[in-house]
Amino acid sequence: MGGQAQDRPAVIGGGVMGSAITAMALGHGVPVTLVEIDGEAVELAKRRVAQQLRHGRLMGAFPDVAEGELTATTDLGAAKDATAVIEAIIEDDKVKATVLGELAALVAPGTPLISNTSGIPVDELAEAVERPADLLATHFMNPAYLIPNVEVVRGPRTDQSTLDAVLGLLERLSRKPIVVRDSPGFVTSRLLHPMINDAARLVEEGTASVEAVDELMQGCLGHPTGPLRTADLIGLDNLADALRALAERTGDPRHAPCALLQSKVADGHLGRKTGRGFYEYGKVF
Repeated sequence: MGGQAQDRPAVIGGGVMGSAITAMALGHGVPVTLVEIDGEAVELAKRRVAQQLRHGRLMGAFPDVAEGELTATTDLGAAKDATAVIEAIIEDDKVKATVLGELAALVAPGTPLISNTSGIPVDELAEAVERPADLLATHFMNPAYLIPNVEVVRGPRTDQSTLDAVLGLLERLSRKPIVVRDSPGFVTSRLLHPMINDAARLVEEGTASVEAVDELMQGCLGHPTGPLRTADLIGLDNLADALRALAERTGDPRHAPCALLQSKVADGHLGRKTGRGFYEYGKVF
């Protein structure tokens, strides 16, 4: 089922998640305004979206509808008339709060403000916006156009009308929203990220190889890809940032990123997006 004609979301940030969310909407016939920081980032985001649309079509992820129109720009003001705004920038609470504050001042009251985050509590971000009732969070899985389930996080101040509007949009995009309460890491990151951290510790300590850890988790425990392949897909820099935030907010030092994970980030081996992480992937565009 394609999106309704009145849906005109804006996506802020064209990185791994922003481009995948954009491709998901375009593939369901929904026009998207994608905003990036400069011209070079805009061109890179457009290439990412095009690649993901091709992949989604090959995988049968999209309905038989005309593709939505993409408007890619550096002008944040282009999001002014959006029916919903999805912020998908760096996983940094201060940067997200600044951008969300600017967006809240730009869009009409009642426009859903959606922060795509893997674990920053909604109520923290709500301090930066004029209308906390318009704000909630989503946690799309990567790639967003292939994985239908979406974690939706209602903050203590999120209005029911905002939640209803976002659930309706997601359902029109053939997503399966699952609503949870606000908490550091929500559900998926609170469970997954510490598990990945412990998997990396096992490699760091010499208990098992990267391949052995993933094979055991796949073959014995039913994990679809293995935690370390999943880490490479998430992005090791994003994972390390999320773990630090989780450690700070929960007070549990074991959530802090282990030494092996930190060293890979320091070396620029961030996973699939750089061609190397726990595994080698070759050339990236």
